[in-house]
Amino acid sequence: MTNPKPNFDNCLERLFLLHLYGRWIFVALSWLIFGSWGVWGLRNDISLWRDYFTWTAVRYAFHFNPLSTLLLSYCIAITTAVLVWQSNNILRGGIAPAEKKRLEKQLKKILATGPKHPLWQWVCPSKW
Repeated sequence: MTNPKPNFDNCLERLFLLHLYGRWIFVALSWLIFGSWGVWGLRNDISLWRDYFTWTAVRYAFHFNPLSTLLLSYCIAITTAVLVWQSNNILRGGIAPAEKKRLEKQLKKILATGPKHPLWQWVCPSKW
């Protein structure tokens, strides 16, 4: 074990990717659960939209179906939040310094716990 720094950087990158995939899985599950429930609540109005689409019909459908409106708004909001977060990382050319510090702190906690930690096998699969 001559230089543990590359392993630490590799583990940090894997932890970041784990967070990234976790966020997108959360978005996908939210759309599958809440989004489908919201669209199901609007099924009668959607059939009306297919025959006579006007923005007034859309407005009234959302006005008279508050639960469906809330569920679809939630799905759109979390999708937008994850897109903005990921775009920020792409445009900056990497992880923001504050987030990198938080990930390093979390990685140190994972390394201190060792193989007993639930994220150990995904973050640091190779032996140190």
